[in-house]
Amino acid sequence: MRRSIFVIFAALLLSIFGGWVQAQTQAQTQTQTQTGTPASASASVAASIRLATTTSTDNSGLLKFLLPTFEQKYGIKVRVISVGSGKAIKLGENGDVDVILVHSRPDEDKFVQDGHGINRRNVMYNDFVIVGPKADPARISTTRDVKAAIKKIAEKAAPFVSRGDDSGTEKLELRLWSEIGLTPKSGKDVWYFSAGSGMGEVLMLANSKQAYTLSDRATYAAFQNKIDLSIMVEGDVRLFNPYGVIAVNPAKSANINYQGAMRFIEWLISAEGQNRIADFRVGGEKMFFPSALLSPTPQSNPNH
Repeated sequence: MRRSIFVIFAALLLSIFGGWVQAQTQAQTQTQTQTGTPASASASVAASIRLATTTSTDNSGLLKFLLPTFEQKYGIKVRVISVGSGKAIKLGENGDVDVILVHSRPDEDKFVQDGHGINRRNVMYNDFVIVGPKADPARISTTRDVKAAIKKIAEKAAPFVSRGDDSGTEKLELRLWSEIGLTPKSGKDVWYFSAGSGMGEVLMLANSKQAYTLSDRATYAAFQNKIDLSIMVEGDVRLFNPYGVIAVNPAKSANINYQGAMRFIEWLISAEGQNRIADFRVGGEKMFFPSALLSPTPQSNPNH
């Protein structure tokens, strides 16, 4: 079912996205012909930008795949600060970075509404999964209902590792617990551990404890050969995971490279940037789906 829905969605996406790519390419070519330079390379900008981003884009290998293309084309070095989405947003609020790439939509909208950010754009999406030991002590692998799954984990007091780092992943996890009327606490509930770490480290910790955890699919795929955990729950609409990019308001600090941030955003949502995202694979499988043109909804998730 997952593959058949993916094929249908992929065909639709290819049709829409292909036409957009062609239009973007024609516009860029016309601009380059008129000016003799790439469409967005006419202005002089500082030689580097500071990008605060969720650990999933770093741990999965996506940034290592994307950034060299941008850096080589524009001569702008991207200095990555990989933290949870909450911390990335806080860095933006403090004016300590130029641009953020995160996956916590309510917090992203508030960041812009409060005047900290400018020009939020959809970039891509994927999904979350619950992974756990192959023995599956809580017996959750037979359900696609993520709330039913975590309720079973709590009832069985099966070990669970939380990010505990104010990340978009942790925010989703805590919201799910709240929706089933639970508030597990590390130190109070012996089965629940708060790691205070990024996704890769949490997967390694969950593996050592043979525990369950909530992970983005891309980071799990990147670590799959290092751990003995399997996907237990996937496909619930609640596990949809969109990413957005936002330039930090230059009024926050004189040190903010707004032009460089906008150059990066323009490239990321361009035909070239979106194609690079679509080309990224882990183990031969596409991990992120470009969404600059689309307004993705949980129903659009090709993984389900």
